[in-house]
Amino acid sequence: MMDVQVVTAGDIPDVLDFVLQARAELFPKLGTTGLPADLAQFEASYLHGDGRFLIVRQQGQVVAAIGYLPYDGRFPQLDYQGRKTVEVVRLFVAPGCRRFGLARQLYRALEALAQADGVEVMYLHTHPFLPGAIEFWVRQGFEVVDVEADPVWRTTHMQRSL
Repeated sequence: MMDVQVVTAGDIPDVLDFVLQARAELFPKLGTTGLPADLAQFEASYLHGDGRFLIVRQQGQVVAAIGYLPYDGRFPQLDYQGRKTVEVVRLFVAPGCRRFGLARQLYRALEALAQADGVEVMYLHTHPFLPGAIEFWVRQGFEVVDVEADPVWRTTHMQRSL
């Protein structure tokens, strides 16, 4: 077991390096599109806003990360009105650290933060081309609530009530 840490301002450069590299490897189709808003305003989103972000370091290097942000309602087929809902984002584990339960450990720590924050629903979306992703989230208690028809992304929407 490695120590899960809440991100501090001093962690931000390392976290951004790790997340952007992992994102580029997993989603090469995104190319070098602009920085997502949560990463561009990382401190405002995760340290001063309603988001949360956790990391694991090994020998000083960030090797795993996960966060959540308030769900923004951008998918019209999902209705969470009246329930405090967050979106799980940016779960990445370095290739050499996979298959040791680190993702589960990170998610459980994030879920505990969410429960303490009064969150009622954890939402996320993933894609079938990410090896093991859907199965991982099902093992964490998530259920598939929608799969988009787009032939490239086949975005799979999942949720878990707390």
